[in-house]
Amino acid sequence: MRITPLGGLGEVGRNMTVFEVDGKLLVVDCGVLFPEEDQPGVDLILPDFSSIEDRIDDVVGLVLTHGHEDHIGGVPYLLRLRDDIPIVGSQLTLAFVEAKLKEHRIRPSLRVVREHERVSYGPFDLEFVAVNHSIPDAMACFIRTAAGKALITGDFKIDSLPIDGRITDLRSFARFADEGVDLFLVDSTNAEVPGMIGHEAQIGPVLDNVFAESDQQIIVASFSSHVHRVQQVLDAAALHGRKVALVGRSMVRNMGIAAERGYLKVPDGVLIDARDVNSVPDDERVLMVTGSQGEPMAALSRMAHGEHRSVTVEPGDTVIFASSLIPGNENSVYRVINQLMRLGARVVHQGNAKVHVSGHASSEELLHVYNIVAPENVMPIHGEIRHLVANGALAVKTGVNPKNVVLAEDGVVVDLVDGRARIAGAVPCGYVYVDGSSVGEIDETELKDRRILSEEGFISVYAVVETKTGTILAGPDIQARGVAEDDEVLGEILPDVTKALQEALDKGNQDAHSLQQVMRRTVGRFVGRRLKRRPMIVPVVIEA
Repeated sequence: MRITPLGGLGEVGRNMTVFEVDGKLLVVDCGVLFPEEDQPGVDLILPDFSSIEDRIDDVVGLVLTHGHEDHIGGVPYLLRLRDDIPIVGSQLTLAFVEAKLKEHRIRPSLRVVREHERVSYGPFDLEFVAVNHSIPDAMACFIRTAAGKALITGDFKIDSLPIDGRITDLRSFARFADEGVDLFLVDSTNAEVPGMIGHEAQIGPVLDNVFAESDQQIIVASFSSHVHRVQQVLDAAALHGRKVALVGRSMVRNMGIAAERGYLKVPDGVLIDARDVNSVPDDERVLMVTGSQGEPMAALSRMAHGEHRSVTVEPGDTVIFASSLIPGNENSVYRVINQLMRLGARVVHQGNAKVHVSGHASSEELLHVYNIVAPENVMPIHGEIRHLVANGALAVKTGVNPKNVVLAEDGVVVDLVDGRARIAGAVPCGYVYVDGSSVGEIDETELKDRRILSEEGFISVYAVVETKTGTILAGPDIQARGVAEDDEVLGEILPDVTKALQEALDKGNQDAHSLQQVMRRTVGRFVGRRLKRRPMIVPVVIEA
């Protein structure tokens, strides 16, 4: 069995793992990674499909462990390569995927499975078991093949008091242990966190107290797929006589799907349309919004900056961040919090109240699971390098041979042969950027240019020349944007540019590109020496 992670190892997001047996491929999850501040203009980051693109007809199935974007967001882009790949997952997961694919005008081949159900695709015999996570209907998958047996957890935790009563099926994990688990692929996100993760049920009383103390508008920010959190907000609102409006397209879509399929129980008369929110008094309304990670275009960020078309934040309002911080988003979230507090809002977040419980197993829970599964080989997945290393160390503590703990990154190929897992090589696995309608068309060079533009500014210098006579007919002229100097300072360089350009012409240089480089070097030396900056310089020479 060959295992190739194409995302999720070395980062929190774009989870995707490819299993290969007898020349057939099984893909587990296909998510997206959200861009960081040093990736301006990027909308999403996809797994790199290049290693399987030429073998797309060998893919026998796509298994989705749950419905979060970092596990399903890349599905439409994979299906652009082949739209009839069978997609296997739980009812809610596939409902979210189907709605997403509808926007991309793709009609998928879906197979809904339930816990304990077994299905086969090519050489892969799959059995699904329930796991608890921060979204309903999450499942782990036990993969049986002639080459070995692998158990992949997806994202999971052990919650003894889940909101929906659906616990992680440790009995099935023990049953798999009796059968023999050759390779255990385990969620690593909280491997560094000591102790046990708290129960989701702990959040309800905290929200209840916050609602009781609030006498104005309440805004709750959460992930648009966090059905359990929305359920708790609806219940708290019903208890305190408030109406709830869902704000944000993905929030409205996902909660509509969840309610339609019975995963979200909406108390009578509590839910209202966002367009009617201003008809409800401030002290009787709750807004459930997207933007808990500080995303600039999400509803909460626009509210914080006074740019939302229908909602304003007033002094005395309460804003609750009912989610954890995804690594890398800290600065964005704190900026939104500061802006909300500048407006006079009371901000409740994970740092000052128990308003969120993680959906990922902590170290104590992982130790418990390792002891139950007793795997021969362990491959930590889903996390940054520090998470993977910490997870591997936990496996060793429970008796797994250190030589059988495979610490890999995206693109590293792992082979399971005769019950032993070993690194066998690597495949290309870069970032694939989605920027508007373009997919994979921008690379690090373009991002570097964008970073320079955002940090250093832009200078253009142009001239009109007659190359036959070596005469400068117009210019040079200089224009700057984003450079914190007035025109007089930049004007000081024009005599030097004119002199350098004329000298090049006098030497018989008639190539426009060479003349442009002369102007670029001259301006660059001045700006670097005088202004201590390195802006993007665009020279233009027009030949008359």
